[in-house]
Amino acid sequence: MIAAEALAAGLDTPTLCELAGWPRNADARDIRDAFEQALAESGIRLRDRGLARRHALRRMAARLIDGEITPADLATDDWWETDVETAAEQSFVALIPQCDCCIEYTLGLDQQTWAAQLRNAALALTSSPPISRGC
Repeated sequence: MIAAEALAAGLDTPTLCELAGWPRNADARDIRDAFEQALAESGIRLRDRGLARRHALRRMAARLIDGEITPADLATDDWWETDVETAAEQSFVALIPQCDCCIEYTLGLDQQTWAAQLRNAALALTSSPPISRGC
């Protein structure tokens, strides 16, 4: 959706056009790589990838709370590799498994308990103070 909005705002690159047509359930890593390529084609440089990942982590937590994604959807990207700086971020990331096919094995919890803990951690993250180093 961000790609389509960028196109509507007048930013036009080959990769951005391609990305705007991708399905919502496309691989998150592929989306991220293509988006970074589209930014590079536009001459836009990402300042701090780690900071951007932390902002994205907060957006994912908000999407989870809003019911736009399921807890298992979080295991489709490498969120567990995100360099976190706050306790709220750490609590949320600690509950995200590395693999969506082995959630029960990885976490040692039943899925309902895990989903409740993940939602609580997402609420804590989204209600914590915003990241101070602008993005």
